[in-house]
Amino acid sequence: MGWRSVIITQHAKMTYSMNMMVVQTRDGISQIPIADINLLLVSTTQAVITSALISKLAENQTKVIFVDEKDEPVVETVGYYPGARNLSKLNNQFNWDLQLKEKLWTKIVDRKITNQIAVLKNYQLEWQNVQDELDQLELNDATNREAIAARKYFVTLFDKTFIRRDNNAVNGALDYGYAILLASFNREIAVNGYLSYLGIHHHSEENCFNLASDLMEPFRPFVDYWVKAHEKIKQLTPDIKYGLVELLSLKIEYNNKKTILSNAISEYVHDCLCFLNEKTKELPEMEMALTNEVPNDALNDNV
Repeated sequence: MGWRSVIITQHAKMTYSMNMMVVQTRDGISQIPIADINLLLVSTTQAVITSALISKLAENQTKVIFVDEKDEPVVETVGYYPGARNLSKLNNQFNWDLQLKEKLWTKIVDRKITNQIAVLKNYQLEWQNVQDELDQLELNDATNREAIAARKYFVTLFDKTFIRRDNNAVNGALDYGYAILLASFNREIAVNGYLSYLGIHHHSEENCFNLASDLMEPFRPFVDYWVKAHEKIKQLTPDIKYGLVELLSLKIEYNNKKTILSNAISEYVHDCLCFLNEKTKELPEMEMALTNEVPNDALNDNV
């Protein structure tokens, strides 16, 4: 498992040689150790990658994301044979206790709304209307406070005319950041040996990543926090995309420990899976705190 996020932004040929990813561009040739790469974002449709390299990246459990002609994330690699997966884990996943799933989903929604409130407070915006929805949260979010809180949250965070589904730069940045988050959660789920198809709340037959969609919810506000700081953007430029990938290296506090976002995700996913598999009776801790720092020095390579 690596630690670097690598972004390919121009016409390039990517090959494998001697445990290295070799990237050939008009500017020259770069070599990056396969073992170092946590995420590879191919942010161009003008790149060529060999099957040998894809195979080695899969062995390293590196997540690879490709974009379409609009530079939007469109597909990612999912390891077919994750080393940690076995039949007993899959049997457990198919038979996770309904009450445990409901309790965990309640905690996830609670933490998501709590983090949304923290973002609003950070920007000195009115937050009580979102708090009101959190105060009404019931088991398994039976009254769908998550959706109601989200509507109030976004119009407060941006402006009263903001519509989440509009085709604009801010929504594009949000979607791009969420896609990076989703890929990170998919990777952690696979590393732990489970299927992303089977969620605890999301059950769409068209969503291959239901479990990741569930677990990532409390982390979405970190993307919102970053995008709010850049809300005057007019288009989804390469710099904005770089910043959203760098968000994985945002310094935060997680369960009273200083860490970076990607490490918090890893610990959080592991703890959630332990709870669902009844390895612990206590709901996982999810205390997350912003450090009021927008990352500028993340561990990324832009080629």
